[in-house]
Amino acid sequence: SELKEIIHFINKNQQQRSRGKDEKRMSITINKNGRTFIVECIIFQDASFEISINDVTQEEEQVNLKRQLTQNVAHELKTPVSSIQGYLETIVNNENIPREKINVFLERCYAQSNRLSRLLRDISVLTRMDEAANMIDMERVDISVLVGNIINEVSLELDEKHITIVNSLRKSIQVKGNYSLIYSIFRNLMDNAIAYAGTNIQININCFREDESFYYFSFADTGVGVSPEHLNRLFERFYRVDKGRSRKLGGTGLGLAIVKNAVIIHGGIISAKNNQGGGLEFVFTLAKEK
Repeated sequence: SELKEIIHFINKNQQQRSRGKDEKRMSITINKNGRTFIVECIIFQDASFEISINDVTQEEEQVNLKRQLTQNVAHELKTPVSSIQGYLETIVNNENIPREKINVFLERCYAQSNRLSRLLRDISVLTRMDEAANMIDMERVDISVLVGNIINEVSLELDEKHITIVNSLRKSIQVKGNYSLIYSIFRNLMDNAIAYAGTNIQININCFREDESFYYFSFADTGVGVSPEHLNRLFERFYRVDKGRSRKLGGTGLGLAIVKNAVIIHGGIISAKNNQGGGLEFVFTLAKEK
């Protein structure tokens, strides 16, 4: 039944074939079972015809993803820009504002400009992964050293929230990959746990298995976890479990999307689950050095 228009087009033009010498074309789009097809029909001068059916689901998804990303980016940029503009406008239009008040407004502008900077950086990383994944430089990366460096970098935040790190990675876990993207996997997972898991918790980092092709990693915390309905959407761009709290803490909503894309570029897969004892666990694979 989906091809009714095509059948009608063929019958009509075969009956009228004596009237024209040019070939005739028709194209329709069909959505069926969650997939998108373009059906094209060409009727030649001798009334023979050709029908081609192309599955363009992936291309359509890419178009929709880019459209959605553009809309989300515009929305996310609007808030900090409006905030900066409002504070600066108040300062410019009021000569008698006390110096202390001006300083408060400037500090808020600075905080919002930092948020803008992080957002633009994350968008840039995602765009690079989407459009030039095969052009990303690869080198030998020692994950054990990389994770040790990240733990040192976030030591102050860990102390402030009374978070203990249990790093069970053995020495010399090496993959062939892009250092900055692998760094972004572990750094974003770490930042996510520090920001949202709570205080007086433990973060466990482990390579619990390996085979000929992959290392299997677990990054888990003993914090608050997330509601089950959020688990499958955690890796979506700009998806937030708690929108107000996430923005207040300076999150861009892109951290876990970057993690997922970076894992995929390195030949792996990633999933998230709540632990029975409490907390959130990310399990992912990275392809070994060939």
